[in-house]
Amino acid sequence: MDNTTANERTSNLVIGGSGLVGGYIVEHLVRRGEPVYAMSRSPRPATSGVEWIQADLQEPDTLRVPRFTTLYCTTDAILLADALPHLLGPAVRRVVAFSSTSVLTKQDTEVAEERETIRKLTAAEQAIVTACTRQGVGWTILRPTLIYAEGRDTNITPLSRLIRRFGFMPLVGGAPGLRQPVHAEDLAIGAIAAAASPAAVSKFYALPGAETLSYREMMGRVFDGMRRPRRMVPVPPGLWRVIFAVAKPLFPSANVAMGIRMMKNMTFDATPAVEDFGWKPRSFHPVFDERARQVRTT
Repeated sequence: MDNTTANERTSNLVIGGSGLVGGYIVEHLVRRGEPVYAMSRSPRPATSGVEWIQADLQEPDTLRVPRFTTLYCTTDAILLADALPHLLGPAVRRVVAFSSTSVLTKQDTEVAEERETIRKLTAAEQAIVTACTRQGVGWTILRPTLIYAEGRDTNITPLSRLIRRFGFMPLVGGAPGLRQPVHAEDLAIGAIAAAASPAAVSKFYALPGAETLSYREMMGRVFDGMRRPRRMVPVPPGLWRVIFAVAKPLFPSANVAMGIRMMKNMTFDATPAVEDFGWKPRSFHPVFDERARQVRTT
């Protein structure tokens, strides 16, 4: 017989609760009236309906969390893999962890650092599965495609800033590669739905956005969302390598493969997620005009 209390049956721990997707998970859980513990590495101001926990997955031996039944982790799955055995208490029933479709699309990357990251991420996924299985905890691993949230993400928003700075966007090889950008809030809604679905237990899911667009069209819509004319300049791959080598100091976090991948298709089938937990993301029409975005989010 389950002797946990009613609150324990519905209590949630959100690791990465101050982050892009995690923040939306916290917001939606609070709206549902469910108890929420949210973990962040830095102190957070008091939030109605949320109990903030300051902790760091890089120090798993120091983790001290209240009893909870459902764990959402939107932060680095590599860190979660090491910390999870310290979090799986007797009340835990479900773990929903975020990984990335990069484990499939970047396996052949020419950048050694990326290859090593993918190797670690793949191993982390398996470690999460092993830890949950050992404890009899239902697990679901979600692999989003290109995540965006206007003004906040590290994928689409930096490209909008590049456009704002230079007035155009270079497209390697004409950028025919297909993409499926997905909004961070849709991922949060999907994660909560997956946690509640028995059909989603012990499964991996790709979570693409609603539309499949060429990289060129995706960038065109970024221009549209900025209310700017579409100014995109095709760049041959060989020339791109030369230009990038010169410009690299201006963009220290970028690498040459990011441009080369504009020519590569990176698409996934959402059917399993649709069937198992009603995945229904929005179409890609970002708004980067500040006044319009404020109206949209209030």
